[in-house]
Amino acid sequence: MTEPPVPARRTPTDVLRGSLDLLVLKTLSLMPMHGWGISQRIQQLSEGVLEVNQGSLYPALQRLEKDGLVASEWGTTDNNRRARYYRLTAAGRRALGQELESWRRFSTGLETVLRTG
Repeated sequence: MTEPPVPARRTPTDVLRGSLDLLVLKTLSLMPMHGWGISQRIQQLSEGVLEVNQGSLYPALQRLEKDGLVASEWGTTDNNRRARYYRLTAAGRRALGQELESWRRFSTGLETVLRTG
């Protein structure tokens, strides 16, 4: 009888997918910025651990905008290029607070389980 295959190890990118909205909201709470800037800031603040794929970021931004958590407008970058700049709305600030609390409860519970044993 053969053993079932060992599942592939989850990468930080896999974990990131579930927390992308939280990361975007938190990043935009610092200042309005364009999509590329958001991904760069997340990578910078995480000291290179988290890399946000543009193919995931822009759908997340569109979803957050549709939900009224972020708003956007066209602007000009430091390199004199047109870009859509995103900012947190009042509803986005409230959602960020709720998401942070939820994440802290989750991570505390996860850490508690991992310490047992």
